[in-house]
Amino acid sequence: MFTPDSIEVQGERFTPFITQEQISTRISFMGKQLDKDFANLNPIFIGVLNGSFIFLADLMRHVQIPCEVDFVKLSSYGDKKVSSGNVTTLKKVDARLEGRHIILVEDIVDTGLSMNYMLDEMRTHHPASLSVVTLLHKKEATVHPVDLAYVGFEIPNAFVLGYGLDYAQYGRNLGQIYIVENKK
Repeated sequence: MFTPDSIEVQGERFTPFITQEQISTRISFMGKQLDKDFANLNPIFIGVLNGSFIFLADLMRHVQIPCEVDFVKLSSYGDKKVSSGNVTTLKKVDARLEGRHIILVEDIVDTGLSMNYMLDEMRTHHPASLSVVTLLHKKEATVHPVDLAYVGFEIPNAFVLGYGLDYAQYGRNLGQIYIVENKK
């Protein structure tokens, strides 16, 4: 697993913030919660690409209930560190969602813009239930409130990467979460 002591991406230095061990422990706990809450409901987990793919893969290895998986792809960041404020759908879900128990899986919720967009879109399919699982939540950055049923870690309003999260598509392969160093 690629877990360097620090890494430089786009001219900025990042240092470890949440270790692979902390992530694994938390995901195991979240999987047990989901097993309990969705027993006998055959939920469909919908990963928000690209960032959630590693988190969703690890989460699926800790979920023991019958379930399905699909993906949606949104764009709001491009190669920037902040959202453009415009959300567009690049890939829609292939599965039929009406009457299903939908669990949206996101890597990070910060402003809440993208997640609110996704929730509005999912509601048009008339699901039986709709829940959100996020690995990270920047609570102090939230402008558009979102009901998050399962949160791995609440983090400060700082730029992070690794474990699926990127900076201009770099850093997704890091085995833990890194945070940008403060410039002095």
